[in-house]
Amino acid sequence: MPSPPTVRRLVLRHLWPGRRDAAALVAAILAATVLPLLAPQLTRWFVDGAIAGESIRLLVLIAVGYLALAVSGQLARILTAWLASRIAWDGTNRLRERLAEHALSLDLAYHGQRTPGEMIERVDGDVIALAEFVVAFLLDVVASLLLLAGVLVVVLAVDPRIGAVLAAYTALVGVVMVRAQKLAVPAFTRVRERFAALFGTMEERLAGAEDIRANGAGRHVVNRFHRVSADVYRADLRANQIGGGLFAGTTVAFAAGTALVLGLAAWTQQRGVLTVGTAVLLFQYTQMVRAPFERLIDNLQNYQKALAAVARIGNTLSERPGLPEPAEPRQLPATGPLRLDQDRVDFAYPDDQAPVLTDVDLHLAPGESLGLVGRTGSGKTTIARMALRLYDPTEGTVRVGGVDLREVDAADRRRRVAVVTQDVQLFAASIRDNLTLFRPGLAEDAKLREVLAQVGLDAWVDQLPDGLDTVLGAAGAGVSAGEAQLLAFARAFLTDPGLVVLDEAASRLDPATEARIDAAMVALLAGRTAVLIAHRLSSLSRVDKIAVVERGRVVEYGPRAALAADPESRFARLLAAAGIARPTATGATATGATGTRASATRASAAETTATEGWTAAR
Repeated sequence: MPSPPTVRRLVLRHLWPGRRDAAALVAAILAATVLPLLAPQLTRWFVDGAIAGESIRLLVLIAVGYLALAVSGQLARILTAWLASRIAWDGTNRLRERLAEHALSLDLAYHGQRTPGEMIERVDGDVIALAEFVVAFLLDVVASLLLLAGVLVVVLAVDPRIGAVLAAYTALVGVVMVRAQKLAVPAFTRVRERFAALFGTMEERLAGAEDIRANGAGRHVVNRFHRVSADVYRADLRANQIGGGLFAGTTVAFAAGTALVLGLAAWTQQRGVLTVGTAVLLFQYTQMVRAPFERLIDNLQNYQKALAAVARIGNTLSERPGLPEPAEPRQLPATGPLRLDQDRVDFAYPDDQAPVLTDVDLHLAPGESLGLVGRTGSGKTTIARMALRLYDPTEGTVRVGGVDLREVDAADRRRRVAVVTQDVQLFAASIRDNLTLFRPGLAEDAKLREVLAQVGLDAWVDQLPDGLDTVLGAAGAGVSAGEAQLLAFARAFLTDPGLVVLDEAASRLDPATEARIDAAMVALLAGRTAVLIAHRLSSLSRVDKIAVVERGRVVEYGPRAALAADPESRFARLLAAAGIARPTATGATATGATGTRASATRASAAETTATEGWTAAR
């Protein structure tokens, strides 16, 4: 994990403004500091002049000058607030981009342990807390400290004894505040952690609202929400108790100090050392000292939240991707179908080390297609994800195009390897952006229309009011499931990949749309290597090879035609259970399938019985 100074330097680097903005802000802060310091001088002249019997004209001029200084000071403060807000949000937006980019670079194992709501709070909530503090810091803390310093200098010049007492007491209060805030930081850190858990819980429950309502789980959800909310309440109550206690104690201490300074001023004035106007001036400056301290105390909570946010930002940035990019990447073949080899692959998640895949050995020549079948949770999707390098094997090697995927950088891999899943992600953006995933210049409109025509969506797009510029609703609202799936196919094949992974890509389609997507698959998979995962065995009728997966092992692997023709093969029994006619053997037998007989011999009788009971998902 990065050290606190390292995290602070990183945050400051993103927050630091440009020279022009910094110069404008410094000028505004100086104006907002100096103008209020001049006003008490006019008050002293006015009081002493009134006592001395000066003319009404002079007193009116002094009063007008005082009013002009007060208005100018407020305008300078407004300008400071505007500049501080703009600079703070520009800087925190840069930090937000860095956090989002880093979070997206982390692998699936990290995201699988955290809810989307928690990630939103980490990337956005902490940055918002930091932005609020930066605005308060520039507007109140810096300006207040400068004002405080100016007041002490002026009071020391007016009366060194009173100035020394005021400076000493101010320093004492400052030391107490600095030490006291350390007590509050852990409490406010716990508050942010509890809020992250609350947002994660709410996001999960809202996403499953339909199932919750349909199955009557509302009481459980409400009880769970009450428990999480209670954690937030207790943490927030504790933090506010600490913060309130600090505020009350500091306020009482400062009131006592103010009374002391005013008593000294009154005593000095009675001895004839100071004029009445000077005594009023000291009173005003004493009140001006009080205002910066009150602002500092008011912003103590923002400071505490900011420290907690910086700590959490450091925790997020300290997470290292489990799939490091190669120092000297090798390039995949630029064109054509890609060979796929998974040699003796084992895989286990880092957190529990329980085996997910064991001794997986699969090989596809360029242009061949493989169908993965097996129960839910058998390891099919994990095998497919290995080809995308969403995971790295704990043992063995995954090669694409003859190159170990650990030696290929992400950009090259994403260009040559594509994936389509049953959960299509569409965005509230134009069709063009949904196809290119917001990568301007990825493809010309002519290429986009060509790909849409290949999947049979050209007529649909032509009927839309703005064509490729038509903006889809959030999460693809207004787009049918079939249209969304076909858009996903068009998106996947836009870069002309050499290897395609289809994970239940046709499972959510009606028969008519399935026929359309089947035709698109035939056209788009031609000349490409493909891995298909399907519970509908009928969708695997055109694959070259079949791998039956059970409990993380490939228990049967070979040419589809040979396995289907062998009545003793697992795949043939799956076809029979699904009611799909098995081709008559014409010389292609199970013995011709690589490892089929050996795998069947090794399988236990219990596994065989379980396999025979599988049914195709409908």
